[in-house]
Amino acid sequence: MYQLSERTLGDWLEHWAQVTPDKEYIVYSDRDLRFTWKQFNERVDDMARGLIAIGVTKGTHVGLWAQNVPDWLTFLYACAKIGAVCITVNTNYKQNELEYLCQDSDMHTLCLTDGTWESNYVDMAYTMLPELRECQRGHLESKRFPKLKNVVYIGQEKYRGMYNTAEILLLGENTDDDEFQRLRKSVSCHDVVNMQYTSGTTGFPKGVMLTHYNIANDGFLTGEHMKFTQDDKLCVCVPLFHCFGVVLATMNCLTHGCTEVVVERFDPLVTLASVHKERCTALYGVPTMFIAELNHPMFDMFDLSCLRTGIMAGSLCPIELMRKVEEKMYLHVTSVYGLTESSPGMSQTRIDDPDEVRYTTVGRDYEFVDVKVLDPETNKEVPVGVQGEMCCKGFNVMKGYYKNPEATAEVIDENGYLHSGDLGVMDENGNYRITGRIKDMIIRGGENIYPREIEEFLYHLPGVRDVQVAGVPSKKYGEEVGAFIILDEGAKLTEEEVRDWCRGKIARYKIPKYVFFVKEYPLTGSGKIQKFKLRELSLKLCAEQGIEVI
Repeated sequence: MYQLSERTLGDWLEHWAQVTPDKEYIVYSDRDLRFTWKQFNERVDDMARGLIAIGVTKGTHVGLWAQNVPDWLTFLYACAKIGAVCITVNTNYKQNELEYLCQDSDMHTLCLTDGTWESNYVDMAYTMLPELRECQRGHLESKRFPKLKNVVYIGQEKYRGMYNTAEILLLGENTDDDEFQRLRKSVSCHDVVNMQYTSGTTGFPKGVMLTHYNIANDGFLTGEHMKFTQDDKLCVCVPLFHCFGVVLATMNCLTHGCTEVVVERFDPLVTLASVHKERCTALYGVPTMFIAELNHPMFDMFDLSCLRTGIMAGSLCPIELMRKVEEKMYLHVTSVYGLTESSPGMSQTRIDDPDEVRYTTVGRDYEFVDVKVLDPETNKEVPVGVQGEMCCKGFNVMKGYYKNPEATAEVIDENGYLHSGDLGVMDENGNYRITGRIKDMIIRGGENIYPREIEEFLYHLPGVRDVQVAGVPSKKYGEEVGAFIILDEGAKLTEEEVRDWCRGKIARYKIPKYVFFVKEYPLTGSGKIQKFKLRELSLKLCAEQGIEVI
């Protein structure tokens, strides 16, 4: 019988550092970098003391803006041990999105890398904080961001006004231990440890406050459903800033004492090679990742017979793809359903479920979670086989949206049930199928995109009178962004001009793949725009214009 644990993330880490000190915990196979539980725990403690030395304490908000680099997890656990809140920043963010998050989250310290091939994080930090170029480390006084006091570069390079990793670790080695121990003892499992920004159901992104209790237990039960043990090795190629990576993967490994084989940036060849070399027993990914691995020209060179299980989630999982993964990659696929606000899992298929259940449903409730399918109009539970809104209540429900009790009340009802905005059906065996969405969120390859954010951005494009954004069906990503634009009288714009306006200002995955110039929108009798009809219209317009939907 399972039990919920009240251990904090720091408690779990120290547990394995004592029980299996010499066992490998973190591995980067492509550069043969390895940390045992004991080595990693000691590095985390030094990092935590270093953060204390630059003013981080219990409740401090620390941003982490990086791909899956080796010290990503070091910073996460260092924050966890002293009661700081780690704010995971989407690696696709551009300037406007970064500045919004830093302002809204009351961020105190921002930790970042060089960035990606299309975004230089260091340059963006200097653009946001020009004072950095003139100030000494630790003496930032920003006019626009008065609460932001430090920028830490994750790496060895030195940048004006920023600390780097080596300096933080050195500060930690030479900092008195008393404050670290005091903070360490003050941390409760019900403290917020991670804040992830999601578009939620309305408006701009909101900070989802997740506690140690939320994410550690969700990760533990996820692993139990796949029969994880200390002997497992999980290849983590999904981004750590998502719940998929930081909870379903990292918290699973943390609570089971198994090895986490990390891929810094998803690459099908590096992923296949890591599984082969390290003899990984489990692999996660969104459908597009598995497709890329299966179709890689060197796929047959790798021995994947070590695999036994994994998770395919993040967007609609095609049945034929799941069958092919099981046949060619040997792993029994499970599916997790939920949302960031539910930490994220609320239902999951189990590794020993029949194929039909694992291929066609998202499984049954997590233990200690009460999932209900409720009528969106009456808020009453609907019978088996009847469509309603997927809702849940339990240990996994977020603490709330940061500084936004109104938005929190909109998604957590008076009975404590979190409303997902997704439509689903429960069968007679207690398994759920997701059938649609009440809200008009676009999910592109696992990335949540809220149309209003893009609409308000495009309103500033000269010549645009009105704009509506809706999902366009995509075989590859599940959905792509479609912009339906009504132009000002006499204005002229091309599809490419619209996309050019977006480049470098909003994340690449939010830039409209399809741009349609229309005269009017489909309306209800009361004058409300029918977004589901825009989706249908997109297919008609693509057919008329000879555009292939891919």
